[in-house]
Amino acid sequence: MTVKLLPFDIANLLDSDEAINEYLSQVLAAGDSDERIRALGYIAKAKGMAMIAKESGLGRESLYKALSPGAKPRFDTVLKVIKALGVKLHAESV
Repeated sequence: MTVKLLPFDIANLLDSDEAINEYLSQVLAAGDSDERIRALGYIAKAKGMAMIAKESGLGRESLYKALSPGAKPRFDTVLKVIKALGVKLHAESV
């Protein structure tokens, strides 16, 4: 018997601000640069890519490109996306 599995999409689990905050906190603490960019892409997808593009002032195609695997977006682009996501970053001593 063959079992069909549905593809896993973490964006489906990011259905609340609490889930998004916890996920992003974990990735920022333990992830590498590529994983952090990927996480922003998943969160943008969960919130709606068109809305994030509009809020960030970026075109949808540019947003998809900036958050795609292997992308090296500019820091100001990342900050625009973070602000559009409604996330606030802060620094603390380690």
